[in-house]
Amino acid sequence: MAAVKPSFDFAYWAEHPEEVQKNADNRKFKCDVAEVVRLYNEHRAAAFDLTGVQKRRNDNAASMKGKLEPEVREKLIEEGKQIKAEIGELEAKVDELYEKMCSLAIAVPNLSHPETPIGDEENAKTLRIQGEPRTDENAGFKLKDHLEIGEVLDMFDFESGGKVSGQKFLYFKNGAALLEMALVQWSLHEAVKAGFTPHITPDLVREPVIGFCGFNPRDGEATQIYKVADSDLCLTGTAEIPMCGKFINETLIATQDLPQKLVAYGHAFRTEAGSSGSENRGIYRLHQFSKVELFGLTKGDTEASNKMLEEIRGLEEELFTKLGLCFRVLDMPTEELGAPAYRKYDIEAWMPGMEKWGEISSCSNCTDFQARRLNLRHKETYSQKGGLEYVHTLNGTACAVPRMIIAILETFQNEDGTVTIPEVLRPYMMGMDVLKPPK
Repeated sequence: MAAVKPSFDFAYWAEHPEEVQKNADNRKFKCDVAEVVRLYNEHRAAAFDLTGVQKRRNDNAASMKGKLEPEVREKLIEEGKQIKAEIGELEAKVDELYEKMCSLAIAVPNLSHPETPIGDEENAKTLRIQGEPRTDENAGFKLKDHLEIGEVLDMFDFESGGKVSGQKFLYFKNGAALLEMALVQWSLHEAVKAGFTPHITPDLVREPVIGFCGFNPRDGEATQIYKVADSDLCLTGTAEIPMCGKFINETLIATQDLPQKLVAYGHAFRTEAGSSGSENRGIYRLHQFSKVELFGLTKGDTEASNKMLEEIRGLEEELFTKLGLCFRVLDMPTEELGAPAYRKYDIEAWMPGMEKWGEISSCSNCTDFQARRLNLRHKETYSQKGGLEYVHTLNGTACAVPRMIIAILETFQNEDGTVTIPEVLRPYMMGMDVLKPPK
């Protein structure tokens, strides 16, 4: 992989250190902005000194041109040696300071949208609710959860999954296998109709690519990434990562290449380290699942990226409305934002059998956070010299298969144990309109 030199917004941090530190504190990211700024200023001073000494070297070299008295030439040669040694020391100092400040800068999260609520998950702002939650009362019978439904319909083989791969792995079978393929194809097709270019991504990515995308855990949190032994490869946790990596060291032409709307199908692998509680039951949290991911690029303009975020959110809401799900849209608070996100919306479906809202999708505007680490920039025209800006990146989930299967099974279950298939999925379900127990 070609070398990538991240670019952090040191100048902004130096001008607004208190704001940047407060934002990190609000997001529960442990970092020392004041120390980063101190190193930045020291680095600038050392770089300035280096430039001055380099000018002396050039002046020294120019002085040696032409005919000189031997003693004058000897003096200039000796002076040149001293300058060379001085340059070596300053270059080493500049490099060392740069490495130190970059190693600390990695921990600084993106800024947050002015309307982002402050605090933990309890402070999420509900923007809208689509549909009415299904309950035992309005259904007219006792609703089951997806595990009970899956047992009747013979959908989930946890025993074989555990025997072959371990805990939190399973085999989808019968209706679940068909539902997965139907959901993937339908959501991919709907995204393409909305102008997104389809991709199928690698499941393995180089470890630095994950870092460039900003997938670093908060202090004290366990990593969710599986690493491949004796290699620099990792299993990707979302297609967002290889989609970001696609643009490493790229310079895009705004008039030709932006904006871009991409949709990618891939597998997600997550250790789910530290997860516990009722969400561990069934297929809500798995180590491996299929996912259709939306990905966007805009010019380095917050107005443009905010507009695309609303477009991605609108497509997600349209998909879940067509499926007939009851869901709510949340503006997520600071402690729920990953390092790259400037703003993040979550969409939670009502899961009647579990009697709770469960996240089925999210979308985020990462502004230039990822692009700075990927060295992804743009210029207006091909002939433009200088003045390049960093691209803004966005992502969203069109379909996370296991959560969607939970929502569909629990929402459309019938008293006789069957499940009515959402109408939009039926063309992908071999003509079936109801899932029934296998004969």
